[in-house]
Amino acid sequence: MTAIDNDLLLERQLCFGLSVASRSVIAAYKPVLAELQLTHPQYLVMLALWEQAPRKVKDISAALLLESATLSPLLKRLETLGYVTRQRSTADERALAIDLTPAGAQLRTKALSIPGTMMARLGLDRDSALALHKTMMTLIDAATHADAQEESSAGTDAG
Repeated sequence: MTAIDNDLLLERQLCFGLSVASRSVIAAYKPVLAELQLTHPQYLVMLALWEQAPRKVKDISAALLLESATLSPLLKRLETLGYVTRQRSTADERALAIDLTPAGAQLRTKALSIPGTMMARLGLDRDSALALHKTMMTLIDAATHADAQEESSAGTDAG
């Protein structure tokens, strides 16, 4: 097999490695997050709110790179759990403001152990976890930049 032929081996596909790694890591989070009654996507929403609350749905959506249609059911479930409130923004009635309840704010204290627990479960120390995170963020930035370039060139082709 030539080097170019080897490029099509499943084991060399970046998308395959990322997909399996993503599923595996999220599965490793599941029992840890179950203690907080959170799914992984709900945990990501709570992380965004622990950084800054209240936040508009649009801001959470941008922070998590999620469509608001995907975010809405997560927010409803978090509201049902008693962790967040959803109210129309006083500054802009079209915007929905999400805030932490006292229980949601208190949940942060319980969540403080999650990063350390997950590093231990995945066999990572803090430095290697930070390096891996930096690499993933670079990859995300490159992929979203490529998407934006493709969309802008498609827009100019349409005219």
